[in-house]
Amino acid sequence: MNVPTLKVADPGLQYAGAARIEGPLVVVERVRDVGYDELVEIIDPGGQPRLGRVLDISDAQAVVQVLEGTPGLSNQTVRVRFLGESFRLPVSRQMLGRVFDGLGRPVDGGPPALAAERRDVNGLPINPYARRYPREFIQTGLSAIDGMNALVRGQKLPIFSGNGLPHDRVSAQIVRQARLIEERVEFSMVFAAMGVKHDVAEFFMRNFRESGALARAVMFFSLADAPSVERLLTPRVALTLAEHLAFDCGQHVLVLLTDMTNYCESLREVGTARGEIPGRKGYPGYLYSDLASLYERAGRIEGSQGSITQMAILTMPADDISHPVPDLTGYITEGQIVLDRDLFQRGVYPPIAGLPSLSRLMKDGVGKGYTREDHPSLASQLFAAYAYVKRVRGLADVIGEEELGPLDKQYLTFGTAFETRFLNQGEDENRRIETTLDLGWDMLSLLPRDELHRISDTLLEQHYRQPDGPPDTPPAPRTP
Repeated sequence: MNVPTLKVADPGLQYAGAARIEGPLVVVERVRDVGYDELVEIIDPGGQPRLGRVLDISDAQAVVQVLEGTPGLSNQTVRVRFLGESFRLPVSRQMLGRVFDGLGRPVDGGPPALAAERRDVNGLPINPYARRYPREFIQTGLSAIDGMNALVRGQKLPIFSGNGLPHDRVSAQIVRQARLIEERVEFSMVFAAMGVKHDVAEFFMRNFRESGALARAVMFFSLADAPSVERLLTPRVALTLAEHLAFDCGQHVLVLLTDMTNYCESLREVGTARGEIPGRKGYPGYLYSDLASLYERAGRIEGSQGSITQMAILTMPADDISHPVPDLTGYITEGQIVLDRDLFQRGVYPPIAGLPSLSRLMKDGVGKGYTREDHPSLASQLFAAYAYVKRVRGLADVIGEEELGPLDKQYLTFGTAFETRFLNQGEDENRRIETTLDLGWDMLSLLPRDELHRISDTLLEQHYRQPDGPPDTPPAPRTP
């Protein structure tokens, strides 16, 4: 695999030998005129170049992170050349429809990307005053998201999953179906995979190719057998191209990052090799700020019609939502979509948990002028009713379902219908938001009207479907 051609005015000195090699790190002593994050060319004994970057610098030495691994390198024969610039990616609109490795090199058999501009993959700080507030509703076609945890243009909404759950299928469906309902535009998609297996990469490529989504997508793959340190640059490479498409070309870009847990594992590996003092579960103490440097590159900017909407998939070890990776992610992003193992085992797809899932920006992207006037109240009532279902199921586990009162049994009927009809849908089923909202009213109509305390009488008159039975039947008492 060839190293990209770099145009450097002064390539600097070439250093022969290294003080030591530890894991993915090469330590070079007595360096001069070297800066942090500078790009490095490491020549192995066979004369082949490898890419690296300066991870730490002091008066005495430079610590170089080798992006393609250190196997085959030795202290005596290695040669190092500092290139005088940080890692840069050629960016171009013509990269749509292409597949690249984790460092932005083509792996689809096509030529290298032709671009007039090369950008630092670390990005540039965005003036907070220049940010525009996310508002427009994005229709994903999934009722569990559109109805109750709506995605908004410019939002950061991760997917919290577990090993064996269908997060890949869910995210691929979102990419295929996502669109702005009020504008006749389509999202471009930038996909970055870190540490995924070959079969997962093949699933995404086949899925996007067969659905036609690949024509408007750019894919970056740092596979499981690639050097782990490569994963640290892959999301930055993807976000650099996304910024060009959004803020220079005026496109709406959906960025999908998977799996952020693999990214954090690489960060921990490098931190351990550097001898850093570990934080929670061995992760470096700067894990929060490092994740924020990625997540905060989503959004909208004044003066640009484009936007970056970001969905990051992360797998929770042992389904532990308090694990450092999902825990810190939740502080940075505007909510989370949580996949539930119990729903998955009962055959519900997508198995999106009704209560732990949350979209903090939903209130700003739904309702009159965005989706439909009844949307906020409907979603609130569905949350409240489903929360009561969970309590009733807990009570039924103790005293038995036959001991429940009539109203609680109605809630159990509602809960089953909500999971099997509202949450559950086909993998190729793309529901319009109107279909989702009407289906939500079908679910609420399984409950007595007097139980719907979060919806105004005006909306009830318009949408509530009176259940069978005498209209003057008094509400049944709840089980004490």
